[in-house]
Amino acid sequence: MRRGSLFGLLLLLVLLVAGGRALWLWLDRPITRVVIEGQLQHVSPAYLRDRLAPLVAGESWLSVDLGELRRRARELGWLAEVRLGRQWPDGLIFSLDEQRPVARWHDDFLLDAGGEPFDFDGEGRPGGLPDLAGPPGSGPEVLAYYRRLQAQLAGLGVEVTQLRLEERGAWRLQLDHGLWVMLGRNDRPARLARFAAAWERELAPLAEHIRYVDLRYPNGIAVAWHGESDTEGLEVPANS
Repeated sequence: MRRGSLFGLLLLLVLLVAGGRALWLWLDRPITRVVIEGQLQHVSPAYLRDRLAPLVAGESWLSVDLGELRRRARELGWLAEVRLGRQWPDGLIFSLDEQRPVARWHDDFLLDAGGEPFDFDGEGRPGGLPDLAGPPGSGPEVLAYYRRLQAQLAGLGVEVTQLRLEERGAWRLQLDHGLWVMLGRNDRPARLARFAAAWERELAPLAEHIRYVDLRYPNGIAVAWHGESDTEGLEVPANS
């Protein structure tokens, strides 16, 4: 190859590289728009946009790492899934799947359908959810037992509004009448059967007067009434 042809080829390569870099710099402009897509029931696009915007602050349209940005966006409590795309010339599209809460968890979290807690940041907390609580990591167990209790007690015409698993393994629940049921740790099926029998036999009409029912007895239950101390509860034999 003649020297002049080689020089011309090198010059062409330099111009192509320089042109490509100039094109990249022209395209890689700062991100100025964030578009929210998805069916949202509990939180507003404005709420999410305010929390997603800081994640893209200082980023540019071509250089931003969409995978890392998706990972950081998924850390926002209300987001179950995040899909990202670029929108010409300087925007990002966030396609979002919202969490579907099934229960409250302690005071600061909600539970998804798998029993995993997520932080709702005080936004969009839905009403009418059961109030569940338990030790760290017990969300799936507590939610599963809540569902079993709902099925077992449905025939009594009651609903479980609160369920608590204590650190030492004892369970207690609150019914929609406002009364508490102390279930304890052991023999739960038998204890629930005693409760169901006593409820259908005599307790149901008195529900609004009952403070709590204690099932932690071998052969009966104890009933505490509103306005009475714990020691004034009435013990109801299991077979009376």
